[in-house]
Amino acid sequence: MTAGTATGARHRWTARVFARGGVVPAMTLIVGAGGFLRVWALGEIGFNSDEAVYAGQAAALAGDPALSGLFPIFRAHPLLFQAILSLGFSGGMGDTGARLMSVTFGLSTVVAVYLLGKLLYGPKTGLVAAFFIAIMPYHVVVTRQVLLDGPETFFAVVTLYCVARFCSERTPGWLYSAAGVMGLTLLTKESAAILVLAVFMFFVLHREFRIRPRDLLVVLAITSAVFVAYPLSLSLSDRASTGQNYLVWQLFRRANHEITFYGETAAPAVGPAVLLLAAGGFWLLREQNTWREWLLVCWMCVPLVFFHLWPVKGYQYLLPIVPAVAALAARTGVHAAVPWLSGRRPAVARWVRALLVLTVGASLLAPAWKAVNPDPDTTFLAGSGGVPGGREAGRWIKAGLPEGSRLMTIGPSMANLVRFYGHRSAFALSVSPNPLSRNPSYEPIDNPDRELRSGNLQYVVWDAFSAARAPFFGERVMRYVHKYGGVAIHTEAVEVTTPDGRTAPVPVIIIYEVRS
Repeated sequence: MTAGTATGARHRWTARVFARGGVVPAMTLIVGAGGFLRVWALGEIGFNSDEAVYAGQAAALAGDPALSGLFPIFRAHPLLFQAILSLGFSGGMGDTGARLMSVTFGLSTVVAVYLLGKLLYGPKTGLVAAFFIAIMPYHVVVTRQVLLDGPETFFAVVTLYCVARFCSERTPGWLYSAAGVMGLTLLTKESAAILVLAVFMFFVLHREFRIRPRDLLVVLAITSAVFVAYPLSLSLSDRASTGQNYLVWQLFRRANHEITFYGETAAPAVGPAVLLLAAGGFWLLREQNTWREWLLVCWMCVPLVFFHLWPVKGYQYLLPIVPAVAALAARTGVHAAVPWLSGRRPAVARWVRALLVLTVGASLLAPAWKAVNPDPDTTFLAGSGGVPGGREAGRWIKAGLPEGSRLMTIGPSMANLVRFYGHRSAFALSVSPNPLSRNPSYEPIDNPDRELRSGNLQYVVWDAFSAARAPFFGERVMRYVHKYGGVAIHTEAVEVTTPDGRTAPVPVIIIYEVRS
């Protein structure tokens, strides 16, 4: 047998493996690895503020008598994910169970990314793209939390798959399917509207895909028919003004991060090697570029530009674009030619590409493992995980403070945790009395001195995370503690590593009882 014959035989064997179901065990391993990273120590740290809000809304939808009065159902976002969560809360689900539902969406996204990669570039590319997204720290961290962005990304990938299928087959049915799933994406988080613009830009740039006016009307009708559930529910519940108030607040709220925020936080979590591989493919495979790359580029670039320019930035906002990044990186890893080898030693070239894919995977795995085993810290980035000590402090409040107690916190984040875990009313000092400068859900403390002096607020909660973000209000809270004879009655601490390498407990949450 000649070398060429042996190579061809191995290639055919690989093809037969894929044809006979070799994908299933490979995907089982990939989803298993992704599942392990997403459930490892899942309930070790309690909710953060956003998780508490979404879970609180879900509990209110489920009719929880304690949380219904503390978390209004209608807030800043639609309620599809919260409605799904409410099914679990009605059966007594806890915070870890709620996170498992988010994990389910995360792992479903891994499967959807495989299907997308397979459709665009073949089964090997689909497997590699699924491998990248399964262990990507950015996707792992966000889909371990009760956030809207994980389910939003799942529906977004399915939408992207349907659009790609339409482009491949020119069948209007896939365009209608994309419209329906996009409606679900919008019902999960309204900011997904930027993805509609991304798809629109793709079709404008690629005139080869002509959409008939009748099909366009059907698409608009389907998306509107699905999304109308949200404004209709607001209207029927006499809360139409709620959506308007949130829109005004979102439009005029102050910037919370610099324009370099995503480059400093999200890019390292996506993986520099993945980003380099995705970008390198445009040059290495430039002769093979088609509408597929244009679709993925539009899907990535429109949200990327928008959220960089939009003054309000969240760590997880760019999650819906990472499946496209993974698909492009996988395309390069599977299809790029290896200099000197692809033409002369194709079998060796395939091994080189496999080694490259595994190396990129290893570059993701290490930070992903560190992300799910974080070092204790007294600072916190919203969207990156739970708040150490928040659940424990809340449960102590629930068990130790009288029913009807009212607490003052530095910021709304800790107030949300007190409400969810402590079942007590909490008000944040940093909430502005100006309606245009605050989240409409939060009630300001108009006159803190009067509220403390009259006994309407009986306890004050200081936390290191809010104090680090808003030192002015952290100092004001402590001035009130001293002014009203505050006595520390409970402390939550975390073990941190000191500069000399030892570990020591550092207080992160202190609850004071104040005297009127």
